[in-house]
Amino acid sequence: MPIRILFVDDEPDLELLIRQKYRKQLRQGEVELAFAGNGREALALAQGRTVDLIVTDINMPVMNGLEMLEALRAVPRKASIPAFILSTESSKSMVERGKKCGATAWIVKPFKPEILIKGIAHVLAKARGAA
Repeated sequence: MPIRILFVDDEPDLELLIRQKYRKQLRQGEVELAFAGNGREALALAQGRTVDLIVTDINMPVMNGLEMLEALRAVPRKASIPAFILSTESSKSMVERGKKCGATAWIVKPFKPEILIKGIAHVLAKARGAA
C-alpha cells in the first residue's frame, strides 16, 4: 500500500521539487502525492481520500495552514494525521500556535529537501509501527 502525502503550499516550485525527490518512489508506486494551493483545497482533498501525512505552509490565500489544521483536527477520522509545517515563519509564538493546532513537526524555509524526506520517513515509520 503506498504512502499518501498531501502537500499544501501556494508555491508551485515546491511541487516540482517534491516530485523530483520522490521520482523513484512514484514510479514504483510506493508513494502517492497530492497537492493543494491553499487550506480550503487541502480540506476538500483530505475529506475525499486517505492521507498518511500532511505537509503544509502557513501563509496562503483563501485559508492558511493553521486554520486548515484546526478544521481537520475537528474531523474525528482525520484528527490524528501527522502534519508538518513547512514555512518561513519561525517565531516562538507561531510555533506554539502550530503545536496547539496539532503540528507534528516544524521545518523552516528555505530548507534542505533531505531533512524533509528524512522527517517524513521517520514519522511514517513511527506511525506504522504503532498501528
